[in-house]
Amino acid sequence: MKRLTIAAAAAVAPDLLQTNFFLAALPEAECKALAPHLKHTELKQQQILFDVRDVVTEIYFVIDAVVSLVIPLGTGETVESAMVGRDGVVGSGAALNGRVSLNQGIVQVGGYALRCPVEPLQDILQKYSYVRALMGTHEQALLAQAQQSAACNATHVIENRVSRWLLRAADLHGRNELPITHEYIAKMLGVSRSSVTVIARTLQEAGMIRYSRGHIKLLDVTALQEMTCECYQTIKSNYDALVGSVTLTESA
Repeated sequence: MKRLTIAAAAAVAPDLLQTNFFLAALPEAECKALAPHLKHTELKQQQILFDVRDVVTEIYFVIDAVVSLVIPLGTGETVESAMVGRDGVVGSGAALNGRVSLNQGIVQVGGYALRCPVEPLQDILQKYSYVRALMGTHEQALLAQAQQSAACNATHVIENRVSRWLLRAADLHGRNELPITHEYIAKMLGVSRSSVTVIARTLQEAGMIRYSRGHIKLLDVTALQEMTCECYQTIKSNYDALVGSVTLTESA
């Protein structure tokens, strides 16, 4: 299968198309069809891309931001169900079936994305079966991530969950420095801020991270991986397996 080699056809710089794993996986014809509809867009921290029951009109192929899909509760609290970054697409369900959003999309780490209106993407999905299949497996991967996160939050200790969250956020951001607060991590995990602060202090004393106000840097990723639960690797493996199954089918 021929992969992305285009330059002039893209409405954005070709290297940006390679930074999102979904776009980088597209064959040349599909990428040529999609590229003119993409717009390089800045996503600012805590920006809400869509809310619960919004009709999603634009989707985002993330470059280096990290977006949380969260469930707001009646108490005013929110709990994160999944995270999306450079591995995928935010709002892909709207392109597949035009449904309203069942969660809130909020930017947790600011950065950039390639924004695309839903309508032209839906036309491309109708024309190109590979893009449609890849988009469908991405939705499956998000569902699997939400299920794994729910299981993790129900059964694993906070140390495991904080380590998992930091590792996953760094993977999706593409860097080991996260402009994030203890309060925000606590909000996403549904735990108290003081609990996260205690864990962060322990991790810092062990040389795994370094933190200052609003900033966390991962220093020893290997040690963090040893501390986290199996959910971190399971989420990664699920995504790789689902996306790989589409690639193998297309190549056959």
